[in-house]
Amino acid sequence: MRINKLFISASALAGSLFSSTMVTAAGLWLYEAATPEMGTASAGRNATADSASTASFNPAGMTRLERDELMLGIQPMYIKARFDIDNGSGSGGGDGGNAGGWVPVASLNYVHELSPDLKLGITNGSYLGLGLDYGSDWGGRYFVTEAEFLTFMTAVNLGYKVNDKLSIGGGVNIVYSSLTQKMEWNNPGAIPDSLIKIDDSDIGYGFNLGLLYEFSPSTRVGLTYLSEVEFEFEDAIDTSSMVGIAGHILADAKINLEMSLPQAVSLSIFHQLDEKWALLASAGWQEWSEFGKTDLKFAQLGSFTDDRNFDDTWSLGVGFHYQLSEPWKLMAGVTYDSSPVDDKDRTIDMPLDRQIRYAFGASYLYNSDITISAAYELMDAGKAKVDQSGLARQGTLNGEFEKNYIHIFNVNASWKF
Repeated sequence: MRINKLFISASALAGSLFSSTMVTAAGLWLYEAATPEMGTASAGRNATADSASTASFNPAGMTRLERDELMLGIQPMYIKARFDIDNGSGSGGGDGGNAGGWVPVASLNYVHELSPDLKLGITNGSYLGLGLDYGSDWGGRYFVTEAEFLTFMTAVNLGYKVNDKLSIGGGVNIVYSSLTQKMEWNNPGAIPDSLIKIDDSDIGYGFNLGLLYEFSPSTRVGLTYLSEVEFEFEDAIDTSSMVGIAGHILADAKINLEMSLPQAVSLSIFHQLDEKWALLASAGWQEWSEFGKTDLKFAQLGSFTDDRNFDDTWSLGVGFHYQLSEPWKLMAGVTYDSSPVDDKDRTIDMPLDRQIRYAFGASYLYNSDITISAAYELMDAGKAKVDQSGLARQGTLNGEFEKNYIHIFNVNASWKF
């Protein structure tokens, strides 16, 4: 009977810790890439298909490129994320200041002609994810001090022109992921806090499919599918600094985490209104309900699934291109993404809310071989109210973020040869 009670206690404690500390999207999710499409807040990006960046967004669009093309881009971003703790909540130590900061991002896209109707594309860049760092002495330190989930994807794609109107494409995605999360553990008596840390990396595999249909030279539609990508982080939690009963229960614990990135479907349209104006629009669906589920496997203790009660999300975007002059093209757009989580289920390590993106940009045709583009995007990530209860030694954490903003800057250049 005593063994059974210890088994139940170990499972309950470990499960509660992971429910409190497990990070998946690490607070704010991003799908921006260092390409010209950021100038329309990504609206229409599956149907634009006028540069090597289509290797990232719709491989079927590569068939529209007349020459081989290489595109390089950089995309620094600044994240503002400040949490205001309600009076009487938390464990003292302040609000944690700005949990964001500067993050560098870069991308590479290359398209090569294998035959007039068959193109090869290679793309490298960030997949999704971001991190938050509140510091080790803030009021919510017994829930999380640092949370980071970073990904980097390499994809190899093919695009084939079936006829003058229809092109299809697809390829393999190889995604590297790095997961880090830290929290303080409130030890009894005068014993200093212990550090609990999750730290591991893995490589997952998926695929993408694309279709491009050109109704006329001025109107085309792009449809894409992005598969789920699964990761397993082995023996990912370090509880070696814990003391007392909790430390005894979790001593030498071997715990694996299994999680997945969501599958997604996106539909885009590009329509050239006249010689100067083009209208772009997108609609999308993402299966975040599966992303919110994390499988935990405990050596000798069994396994269970931690479900954060995420909802699937949808997005809508609209933008335009304006040909100002022969070398200059201007872009602007706005996109809305729904929230994957209700207020009652939101946690401090994943303060996700609805997102609204406002963007503008410009491209300059330097000569027939080189094009340079730049864009700016302001992402309004919402206020994200949090009412979270933990174990007895964690207490409660209640409050609301000031409106989270991300400032994203983008410069890229393409070479045709």
